[in-house]
Amino acid sequence: MTGWTGAAGPAGSPAPDLGTKRPLEGRFLTKISAIGGIVVLTDRWQARRPLAEIVAAAVAGGVRAVLLREKDLPRAERAALAADLRPILAEAGGTLIVAGPDPLDGDAVHLPAAGPYPAPRCRLVGRSCHDEAELLRLTREDYATLSPVFPSRSKPGYGPPLRPDGLASLIRRSPVPVLALGGVETPDRVTACVEAGAAGVAVLGAIMRATDPAEIVASLTSAYVKAVSSKPPESGHGRTEVSRSGLRPTVPTQGSSLTARSGHGRPQPPTATRESP
Repeated sequence: MTGWTGAAGPAGSPAPDLGTKRPLEGRFLTKISAIGGIVVLTDRWQARRPLAEIVAAAVAGGVRAVLLREKDLPRAERAALAADLRPILAEAGGTLIVAGPDPLDGDAVHLPAAGPYPAPRCRLVGRSCHDEAELLRLTREDYATLSPVFPSRSKPGYGPPLRPDGLASLIRRSPVPVLALGGVETPDRVTACVEAGAAGVAVLGAIMRATDPAEIVASLTSAYVKAVSSKPPESGHGRTEVSRSGLRPTVPTQGSSLTARSGHGRPQPPTATRESP
């Protein structure tokens, strides 16, 4: 895999020159390492508890990044939910990523494949991608999700799954680190994604529907750490040049001081309308 040329700078610095490509380094390594190996996507329609409780449990299990969706909410209500979730992650050094171009008073966004282009300037910018053409449109983005990797209970009917071989093929063409998304609900699937070259995985349904989100997250994180640790360091075109130690998330002990917030994100009856991350 290759990354855009240009000197790496501190978070929030201007995007590097979009000229020649060279192996991933600098800002890509720092930013993808900061979000860890398991990223949780929210969906209050599927959640068994208030979102704040699920996020607190996920953080206790080792998660360091959560992608807030809930794009059907009015902005004020969604911003209030973001304000509730952000401190839960901040206590563990984590990041709340907001789906869409509006960071809701934060500094991390995840954009749909359809736009906007170019990406807004934020500390962390991700983009949903599904094929090579979408990957090749990336410019300022720090990472991309590729989906669906496996059949997804959360989003059925989103096209044929890539499977690990298809994921690996697209990762070789990606200019940025890739998070595997879609049906990554078991440790063996986490392992398969890492072996395909993914820098991490994004998980929705398995966490939202879990009776014990911390336990599920811990099992997925353990599989991720083992898979990354067992891979020999690789560089150059075709793999993410990321140090194994840099990607290894820190798993806090159960019963940490994190306090679950409530009041937002309670499950609601599902509707036929679904939005992409």
